[in-house]
Amino acid sequence: MIQTIRGFRDILPADTFLWQAIEKTASELFENFGFQEIRIPIMEKTELFARSIGETTDIVEKEMYTFADRKGDKLTLRPEATASVVRSYIQHNMGSSDPVQKLYTIGPMFRRERPQKGRYRQFYQINAEVFGIASPYIDAQLILILNELFKRLGLSELKAHINSLGCKECRPTFQKELLSVLNDKKEHLCENCIRRMEKNPLRTLDCKVPTCREALKDAPSTLGHLCNGCRDHFETVKSVLKDQNVDFTVDKTLVRGLDYYSKTTFEILTTALGAQSAVAGGGRYDALIKELDGPDTYGIGFAIGLDRLAEIVAQMVNEKLTQTQDSSPKDDLQSDFMKLLSARFPDLFIIPIGEKAFRLAYLWSSALNIAGIRTETDYSGRSLKSLMKRADKLNCAYVLIAGDQEIEDNALVLRDMKTKEQYFITTDNPVEQIQTLLSRV
Repeated sequence: MIQTIRGFRDILPADTFLWQAIEKTASELFENFGFQEIRIPIMEKTELFARSIGETTDIVEKEMYTFADRKGDKLTLRPEATASVVRSYIQHNMGSSDPVQKLYTIGPMFRRERPQKGRYRQFYQINAEVFGIASPYIDAQLILILNELFKRLGLSELKAHINSLGCKECRPTFQKELLSVLNDKKEHLCENCIRRMEKNPLRTLDCKVPTCREALKDAPSTLGHLCNGCRDHFETVKSVLKDQNVDFTVDKTLVRGLDYYSKTTFEILTTALGAQSAVAGGGRYDALIKELDGPDTYGIGFAIGLDRLAEIVAQMVNEKLTQTQDSSPKDDLQSDFMKLLSARFPDLFIIPIGEKAFRLAYLWSSALNIAGIRTETDYSGRSLKSLMKRADKLNCAYVLIAGDQEIEDNALVLRDMKTKEQYFITTDNPVEQIQTLLSRV
């Protein structure tokens, strides 16, 4: 039997409804803030990621799926989306129509990491990028958007971790001081940190090796070396977040893992499942567009790990559904997101009993589906009892019993599966009658 490649997986129908609800909730929120969707290819020239992400990053050095095509060109399955969106922005001269562009994209990324729970070699992200805005207000707004999205999805105990990495004017002074500390601690650093010291000492602060983290716990912070412009920018971000009641903390160790970040960088963390877990991160990358041969313009964005987010949301939804049991839904289950989740259940299950009923059940079911009422029926000829069990398993709101006898008596039985209340439908225009009835309840 052929199975999936290690680190890759199928997202089965039992899970995709949740993914779709998350994606729709995100899309609607982004579009309310003026974002438009962009769809980018999953494969790019390797040079794009080497130049944007940084040749000394783990992604470029170890994790990218790179190969030569028949002509010898080096191609790579995208390990992240920002570089591709920037490439598209430059290639199609998008800034000429409007200097401000707000774009979002949803799709798979590929990195050859060690597979483990919640981490896959094909993983999914929701990305948002803004080009052409220098103001710190857009930094705060992106953090606000993330905070609002997670609240709509039912996540609680959210906190934004923010930092400033400075700019090309003030970062060299910081790097010089950091390099001095790194040289003093060199004997305690891993091989990767030692190798990266000369090319990009800031990357050592992102190392996850315990001995490196311990050695650098008192390393200098970028916040102590910001120029006046970067300091004012960061102070504005903080004050705006306070004005909007976004819970945040300044985290001087937050440097993110990619070379293109500058000034504001951020992550959103939650303790909803116990241990603290990052569900999104991003930051400003004002120099990236020019470095990729585009115009000298500003950029900022974020990425949400959809695999991890879906796992967290699924557990929280299951907990809420368990708490409600057979009682009336709680207020938090009446949110737009929860309504999206409930939309996966059929509105109606038609049970045909008898040969004549089969054809009519098929015709009615098809007509109702076209009319926007999610309807299922059955063609197996099983008993009423077994089909009622199937309707209950499918979480159908209503059942229409359409046996040959009911058809002959011109009295179809429509049953509310929750209240057990019954209504009678005639065989004259039953589709229209059902539409009218369901619109009232």
